[in-house]
Amino acid sequence: MNQKDSLEFNNKIVPDAIWREAYVALSHYPELKNTPIEFRFKKNIKKSFMQAQPKVGDFLKSKGNRSYYVNMSERFNIEGEEFDLTNVPSDVLIGWIGHELGHIMDYKDRSALGMFWFGIKYITSKRYLKEAERVADTYAVNHGLGEYIIATKDFILNQSDLSEKYKNRIKSLYLSQEEIIDLVEELK
Repeated sequence: MNQKDSLEFNNKIVPDAIWREAYVALSHYPELKNTPIEFRFKKNIKKSFMQAQPKVGDFLKSKGNRSYYVNMSERFNIEGEEFDLTNVPSDVLIGWIGHELGHIMDYKDRSALGMFWFGIKYITSKRYLKEAERVADTYAVNHGLGEYIIATKDFILNQSDLSEKYKNRIKSLYLSQEEIIDLVEELK
């Protein structure tokens, strides 16, 4: 038996390439233990590396009976620069996964109608998009993933190949490293 087989993923489908990072991130969210989540590679994710969403067939199910996807790009292109999952440091990947699990935590308490309006506002309102991304970051920090979220921000903002336009988009939508540090300090 290999190490992966000895770890228990309840209702989780996780590709081999990210199982260690997924396990670390999931271990910070005991509330998601019985929530079905499928991590999957998908082409053509726009403007991001990962995205969490309820499975379409489960959208109208009650809050406690929904299943979710965390869609990921094995390779992602940001303004002409291509990045590969294998080039992303483990702590950064844990932070990204932790952020997406924060979205799932946010979705879990929403009704079907609430999820519908969330989706509409998310794609039509930059102010609401910013709020949703900051909520996901806050969930991750409050679940003990602050150092990983900081590593993810550091990777994005200090990656020399990324354009200032992309970095500014990240800065405008997500918690800053300083805000994350403040949240971590408040938890102590």
